[in-house]
Amino acid sequence: MKHFLIVTACLCAGVAAQAQQGPWSLSQCIDYALEHNLSVQQSALAVEQREVDLSTAKGRRLPGLSASASENLSFGRGLTEDNTYSDNTNTSSTSFTIGGEIPIFQGFDITNGIKIGELNLAAATADLEKARDDIRVAVAQAYVQILYNQELARVAAEQASHDAQLLEQVRERRLAGLVSDAEVSAQQATLAQSRQSQIQAEGNLRVAVLELTQLLELPSPEGFDIVVPEVGDPSRALLMRPEAIYEDAVAIKPVVEAARINADAAAVGVDRAKGAYLPRLSLNGGIGTNYYTNSSSPIPLPNFGTQLKKNFSQSLGLSLSIPIFQRMSARNGVRTAEINLKGQQIQLENVKKALYKEIQQAYYNAVTAQARYEGSQEAAASARQHYELTEEKYKVGKAGVTDYNDARNNWLRAESEHIQARYQCLYQTKLLDFYRGVALEF
Repeated sequence: MKHFLIVTACLCAGVAAQAQQGPWSLSQCIDYALEHNLSVQQSALAVEQREVDLSTAKGRRLPGLSASASENLSFGRGLTEDNTYSDNTNTSSTSFTIGGEIPIFQGFDITNGIKIGELNLAAATADLEKARDDIRVAVAQAYVQILYNQELARVAAEQASHDAQLLEQVRERRLAGLVSDAEVSAQQATLAQSRQSQIQAEGNLRVAVLELTQLLELPSPEGFDIVVPEVGDPSRALLMRPEAIYEDAVAIKPVVEAARINADAAAVGVDRAKGAYLPRLSLNGGIGTNYYTNSSSPIPLPNFGTQLKKNFSQSLGLSLSIPIFQRMSARNGVRTAEINLKGQQIQLENVKKALYKEIQQAYYNAVTAQARYEGSQEAAASARQHYELTEEKYKVGKAGVTDYNDARNNWLRAESEHIQARYQCLYQTKLLDFYRGVALEF
């Protein structure tokens, strides 16, 4: 129960905080999502792991140092002080050692390992930036969807209010004997349809808000609102050719940078694999001492401290390992690294081609959106004019309710398409700028 109250209090605090903040701008939404989105946080953890891996790779250059101690007991035949063996004796020995090893040459394995670690860190950083770009695009798309649904909800609410007023007028005309009960019933049905459309539009708006707040990892959509930007005529935006946009994008987009770095790391991996053919050289040394007892020794043994001092020894040496035949493991390791390099190079080309296709599609979507916006603007204006004329005729009894509903539905449909085309055009033109490195802002 205590935990439930704590969670509830945290959720309420989060809702209160977002309500006090007021309407969110697109830049605020993007900044908040970059800080709190779980997918971005996972990518950030991958960067931290690569930093640890790089630190481990660099640590291989350092000397290795270890200490050990051992205690051994023996029963039966044992070595005495005068270097002879005696039966039925108990012996014990205690030893202490400290040893170290310094790698001198490891077939460039350490050097290439550090290079790969640095490249992997750079690739993970690029992947993190790609995750950030994906969130930026997703947030912008969800933001535009809210703007679109807000406009539809506004139009639906205005239409429902208008139809309610028109119903009152029809009832007054019925009392004056100018229209029949059927006209009143028909207008009541029209009002019911308008209210149903309003409910649907408001529901769609709530869903759009929910999707954006989920991207932001907010606890609840309650109290969340966005800033409605001043949007000019998006059809007047000048569109660069996709080839020119691609030239800018291929040099700055993190998805290409990550693929390029992975190919570089694979090339270093080939050099690292070839190092298995080279010898290994290392310097090792150590110090040690021991203490020994024998229950049957004919002469007393020195005490513990004396033995430790007397038996103190040092060692220093070089260790050279030359590979002669490794059961094809070195050869196959090189072949595997070369195959991986070819795969990463192909992946780089695939990423570039995929990016170019995305830009091409975004470009033609923007061209289509601009043309659709201009056409829908004219269609919406004509449909509204026809609706207003039909409404005036309906008010004076020169048009029936069927004509009025047809004109009304055609206008609402044209207005909806115009609103959708407007924000779709805005989003597509901004998306093209985003490929060139321009921040997503409305």
